[in-house]
Amino acid sequence: MMSILGTLFIGLIAGFVARAIKPGDDGMGWIMTALLGVAGSFLASYGGAALGLYAPGQIAGFVASVVGAVILLVIYGFVKKK
Repeated sequence: MMSILGTLFIGLIAGFVARAIKPGDDGMGWIMTALLGVAGSFLASYGGAALGLYAPGQIAGFVASVVGAVILLVIYGFVKKK
């Protein structure tokens, strides 16, 4: 239970960091940014740990969460344009 809450919190932070890193004006609100950050965090955290790339709680998990959130922001931008 605590790891899910931790992942949610890290996902919120990762979403806002990813939004600051990704160039361009997306025109989306902070709620959508937070949701994409949480989704990227869950995918990166549990996917990387399942593949054995890093253990839960390592700093690499946060970096992967930010990268996952940036990827989701880019995908969302492509889908929104069409």
